[in-house]
Amino acid sequence: MMNKLRVGRIIYSNVLPVYHFIDATAESNGIEFVPAVPAELNRMLAKGEVVAGPISAFSYAEHADEYYALHDLSVSSRGPVGSIFLFSKRPMDDLDGHKVALTSTSATSVNLLKILLHTYCKSNPIYLTRPPHLDEMMEEAEAALLIGDDALYWSLQDHPYHVYDLGAEWHRRTGCSMTFAIWAVRRDFVRQAPDQARRLHRLLLESKQKGLSNMNAVISEAIRLNGQDYGFWKSYFDKLIHDFEGELVEGAETYFQEAYQLGLLPRPVKVELWGGEQ
Repeated sequence: MMNKLRVGRIIYSNVLPVYHFIDATAESNGIEFVPAVPAELNRMLAKGEVVAGPISAFSYAEHADEYYALHDLSVSSRGPVGSIFLFSKRPMDDLDGHKVALTSTSATSVNLLKILLHTYCKSNPIYLTRPPHLDEMMEEAEAALLIGDDALYWSLQDHPYHVYDLGAEWHRRTGCSMTFAIWAVRRDFVRQAPDQARRLHRLLLESKQKGLSNMNAVISEAIRLNGQDYGFWKSYFDKLIHDFEGELVEGAETYFQEAYQLGLLPRPVKVELWGGEQ
């Protein structure tokens, strides 16, 4: 490849099983990884500043005509996800009319919370969007949503709040898996450079397989970056699914349908996978 491919990379630990082994070979493979929070990656992919990357599943749905979903790559869970938490001064079903602070770093989790509160808790809160600092969020709100390493950090601190795992809440109320991030690729990039797109996809899948087969190395990297111990990270990564096919796609489409019914999306969205023939 003549020019480096700019590819998104979530800065959170939840993508380490996919990226740990490809990180070291990115330069030799002609890839430049661009690290950012999901909301920023959403913007960069939409503007064509990166050609692919793990973006909020909700952002994929917003741009489904412009993107493909890369086959067998996601951040999903069947039940607890371990890093997307609602911290609340009162029970989750008792937030009607109260202020709820939303993280500024994600789209999928923000809209998942709205679906859970409006559709399943029959609540109509007042939403505020704030940087992900729990103490400051709770100064002006009854509840606060955090994701990723911010959520992990605050879940380990002493605090007086109820804590709800949104993956667990979604699964409990719908029976479906939940996909939080989808590795999306721009359709125009696939059209213009199909061989490069296939090679990138293959490298990501190979790195994922290597990571899942050698989780001790992935966990050691998570400890190096974020502290905690082996048991903490093993429990965390055991909750995550990085595949994307079959019922995982169906769970994502159920989420998109619920978002549409609540007026969060302009139309229902079906996932269009790319690269499954590899």
